[in-house]
Amino acid sequence: MAAAIEQGAEGPARVAGPVFQSYQLACIERASLGFLDAVAAGAAGAGKPRGRALGLYDVGVMKSLFLAILLVSAVGRPALGATLDIYWIDVEGGAATLVVTPEAETILMDAGWPGFEGRDAERIVKVLGEEVGKLELDYFIASHFHRDHTGGVAALADRVPIHNFVDHGDSVEVGWNERADQLWQSYVDTAGEERIRAEPGQRLPLAGTDFVFVAARSRFLEEPLAAASPNSACRGAAAKRVDRGENGKSVGFMIRVGDFEFLDLGDLTWNYEIETACPVNLFGAVDLYQVTHHGMHMSGAPAHIQAIQPLVAVMNNGPRKGGSPATFSALMAAESLVDLWQVHRAVESGAEHNPSEEFIANTGETEGCAAHWIKASVQPDGQFSVTNSRTGFSKSYKPR
Repeated sequence: MAAAIEQGAEGPARVAGPVFQSYQLACIERASLGFLDAVAAGAAGAGKPRGRALGLYDVGVMKSLFLAILLVSAVGRPALGATLDIYWIDVEGGAATLVVTPEAETILMDAGWPGFEGRDAERIVKVLGEEVGKLELDYFIASHFHRDHTGGVAALADRVPIHNFVDHGDSVEVGWNERADQLWQSYVDTAGEERIRAEPGQRLPLAGTDFVFVAARSRFLEEPLAAASPNSACRGAAAKRVDRGENGKSVGFMIRVGDFEFLDLGDLTWNYEIETACPVNLFGAVDLYQVTHHGMHMSGAPAHIQAIQPLVAVMNNGPRKGGSPATFSALMAAESLVDLWQVHRAVESGAEHNPSEEFIANTGETEGCAAHWIKASVQPDGQFSVTNSRTGFSKSYKPR
């Protein structure tokens, strides 16, 4: 049975960030000083040492050098005053959004596709190792149970420790077809019995980052996150075909740092987007928005986009998946939008429905793709920058 995250709960019994690092260094210091004292005592007490015995000065120098080396290796990336980092890892039209808190907690929503000789898992591990410097995940969140989102989690779990698994509950597509059943069984085998069930309004128990779930299993916040008035964009908002599958069950979350807000709704579909925006917007205006459902035409309701007024949007599309002209146009119609960044150029949409190339991480097809990522770094006051790893191009923004 999946367990719910308690509001304000302390979470799993683990110590993170500066507290853990201080404890770690204290333990290392005690052990290393004991070791060096033993070395000095042994050398001084030897009958006829080959060289001179270690004196107090020698031991003091050795202690200082040894502890300096240990300090660098144990602490790693700075914890206090560091940025909140968000990586959109290229999994060729799937999803893998990695959040790294200032306390070095790692949260990954989705893990890309299965197969391809572990391609997507390897790409995630590469970012964890080379960019983050931490080869483990504190939380894996399954937005929903489709192959492009949770198909890669088994291969990922073979490569790095995953301490907690979060999802919306059991897949609603079990029994639909053999592929859906296999995907679900693979996830259950990987996650085990101690899965955590996300509930709207509940928070991940992180050290200093406000991470609140806003959607799960076609349920949403009971009250808006901020004072809200009726959404004028709801007039004439037309519904589409009812979605009873996994897309509409997507887990969604909001992260807030200072005046900054980031919204990720997974693959939430059109009608549910409207439900979050009409008659009032549940989320308020957001500074950074992960475009829902890779920018596919069954999502991207204008009433939703107009309501959240994104300042910057990032689309985790593939070269031939997502990035639809309709979604591009809906985003461009938002007066608040300053920039759209894309993981891939939408090759079938034409230049008129893609941003300029400095905002696109990968410009070619899947075959031979170098898997460049996009990264957002958020300062403690909410100011943030977005970077294209292909070119190094970066642009800074002020939150509203």
